[in-house]
Amino acid sequence: MRKHIFNAGPAVLPVPVLEKVSKSVQDLDGIGMSILEISHRSKEFEAIINDAINLMKEIMQIPEGYHIIFVGGGASTQFGMVAMNFLNKKAAYLETGNWAKKAIKEAKLFGEVQIVATSADKNFTYLPKNFIIPTDVDYFHITTNNTIYGTELKTDLNSPVPLVADMSSDICSRPIDISKYSLIYAGAQKNIGPAGVTIAIIKDEFLNHQVTDRIIPTMLNYKTHTENNSLYNTPPVYAIYVVKEVMNWLKNEIGGLENMKKINEEKAKILNDYLDNSKMFVPTVPDKEDRSLMNITFVMQEPYKELEATFIDYAKTHGIVGIKGHRSVGGFRASMYNALPVDSVKALVQAMEDFEKTNLK
Repeated sequence: MRKHIFNAGPAVLPVPVLEKVSKSVQDLDGIGMSILEISHRSKEFEAIINDAINLMKEIMQIPEGYHIIFVGGGASTQFGMVAMNFLNKKAAYLETGNWAKKAIKEAKLFGEVQIVATSADKNFTYLPKNFIIPTDVDYFHITTNNTIYGTELKTDLNSPVPLVADMSSDICSRPIDISKYSLIYAGAQKNIGPAGVTIAIIKDEFLNHQVTDRIIPTMLNYKTHTENNSLYNTPPVYAIYVVKEVMNWLKNEIGGLENMKKINEEKAKILNDYLDNSKMFVPTVPDKEDRSLMNITFVMQEPYKELEATFIDYAKTHGIVGIKGHRSVGGFRASMYNALPVDSVKALVQAMEDFEKTNLK
């Protein structure tokens, strides 16, 4: 029996995609070779990567004037790569969690960093409000979804300077206005593919403002990848193929990002409604508007703290995996990425209800 997979990443993938890509490991569309064996210079892979790009442009409604590239190294490499390419004198950052802190740390290697606002004072359990984006910076960087702490920026900001976004854990979970962003990057393994490939969507106008008086290693230069259709070196062929198939699933099975958003909101509502009325479990993000649709974090009320590990074991007996909170905050985290079925969320809530009835003091 397939488990209810709440892993924070690598995360759950759509079953129809798994079925198709698993066959490709034996034989890709009847060509007599595995997807793992084909050349990245072959006509077969050229079609795959172009399809992936075109599907992403269609699904995300990416206008003209943007490039999509596939690179390695995860979002963690992008932290430094963004600054290396675009931080000339000063950049602004919104500090909303652990990954934003790491991005700030890398950016400081290349220039001055201004932290516009932070929610560190309450352990990142809320999103800063009413901050002012400075106009004297090279770009403003945000992390749209904070996987560890369970907060999410769900609106597209109006920025007076180029807006850069780490969307690793909520890309393609809802429609966004791409025109408001100069650079979006995302590790695929949360929402749109397997570990091993990172997607970057770059505005050509922003690319033309790349720092010119800094030596940038070839593989860390965005232009290397935009000018070579991500084929300067051997890209992660299989991972890109899976991303392409996830894009097909989003288009043909889900019906686009508006429908995906509705499904994600339904899943989040089921769990949040239970948490807001539970006598045993409590959400860690008090403001409902700040709560992530992708990662819902919660803990047990103080009288039941000693039962947290017991509940994780109990959940496993019901096929529920991946709900343990990040080691830095503890508690629980239900990562409900695009491919997680609504029934999995219902199964989690049922297990929580049953456990609460049995153990309530």
